[in-house]
Parts: sequence; structure tokens; C-alpha cells
Amino acid sequence: MASRSLRRILFAAALAPMALGLAGCGKGKDDKAGLSGEPIAKVTAPAGKAWSDVVTKTPEGGYLMGNPAAPIKLVEYGSLTCPHCAELSEKGSAEIRDNFVASGRVSFEFRNFVRDAMDITAAMLTRCGTPESFFPLTEQAFVNQPDMIKKVQAAGEAAFNAAIALPDAKRGIALGEITGLTEFFAARGIARDQANACLENGVEAAALAKRTTDQAEQYKIEGTPTFLINGQSIGSMGWEELRSKLQTLGAR
Repeated sequence: MASRSLRRILFAAALAPMALGLAGCGKGKDDKAGLSGEPIAKVTAPAGKAWSDVVTKTPEGGYLMGNPAAPIKLVEYGSLTCPHCAELSEKGSAEIRDNFVASGRVSFEFRNFVRDAMDITAAMLTRCGTPESFFPLTEQAFVNQPDMIKKVQAAGEAAFNAAIALPDAKRGIALGEITGLTEFFAARGIARDQANACLENGVEAAALAKRTTDQAEQYKIEGTPTFLINGQSIGSMGWEELRSKLQTLGAR
């Protein structure tokens, strides 16, 4: 049986499945995150590795890339159906990985903030492989966002709502087909059988929804993307502002 958090997200999606990804960025908060702002020295990665190769799942349900002891710990709460998050991924993912994370000064954790049924489906599939595959799959899911929405619109609201009404074990599989995500991820290393096994895991879907509800309350998240630095919310912002914030805090 779906949890209360999951039912709330699914119900909201059933009311307006075609009105997606419209939550804007909230106001940022000025915060020094306990850092002096002086330039921080680079930290050498483990022998034979780059920091971007070091990916672990966190107790908060996210995936962390980079130096776990980095002095600047950046967390993004992002939605895979949010166009602002997709824009930030397009503009900033490479620089976050190849500059900030690679320096050892910054770790980057992505926590799925699921807002609707499509979001849960995509998030389940990005998490279906190894920890190392999570960030590449998430970036590709953002690129695929417009096509995913077009496929849902083509299927029609009745088909979408019928999929949502299915039992927990069947709902995710049906949504994977309607959104085209099962096929999309199959082309990126998540075989159909593997994807279906992940999508029928109602317990994990409910856990994703509950974490979203609980952490939204904990950090007062009103829009996506929302960022934390060293455990403190700095609100929502675009890539240029976030890059400047990291540099100001010493990642330069």
C-alpha cells in the first residue's frame, strides 16, 4: 500500500499531469556556511582515481560525488521534471564535476526531490544501477525531460491517470512505458528486466516520497533546485550565482 506521502504526490499528479515543471526558483539566502572565504587549497584524490570517480550513497538518501571530507559540501535538492533543474544541469554539471569536485575542495550531493509520478519514475531508474552510474544517468534524464513530457502528453491524461491508479507493484512499470523512460534507460545500460524490478519496488518509491516530504519541512524547501552548503540552506538560484557563491566561499 502506498504511503501517505506517496499518495499525496500521486494525487497531485493525477489532478494536473500535463502542468509539469513549473515551480520557479525561490529567493536565495546569504550565508557563509562557516567558511572564511579565503582560497582553499586543492586536495589530492586517492591514488589512481579522480574525485569525480568517488560516489557514495548517503544516509539522507542522496548520492555524493567527490571528497567526503571536502571543506565545502554542496547539496542540491532537484526534481527531474523541473526545467530550472534541467537548465542548471546543462550549464553547470561539467564544471561542478571537472572543476569544483575534481579539486577536492567541493563535494556534490544530489537528493531527488520528487514532485509528481513522472519524477518518481525517473528517479527510481537513475538509482537502478551502480552508485557510479547515478550522476551520468541523472544528467541524461534532464536532457530527456522535454521528450518525456511529450510522451506523457501523447499518451493522454486518461492513460496517465489509469497507470497511477494501478497497485504499487504495477504502477511504476506502467509509468515507465507511458513516459518512454524504460526504453530510454535501456539504451543507457539499465536493461528492461532490471528497470521493471526497480519500478515495481513500491517500498523504495514510498521512501523517496517520504524523504521529499520530511526534508522539505526540515529545510523549508519551496522550489527546486534548492541548495545546502555545509548543512545550511542557501535557497534557490541559477548556475552563475551558484558558481559565484562557491568561488566566494574559497573554491578558487
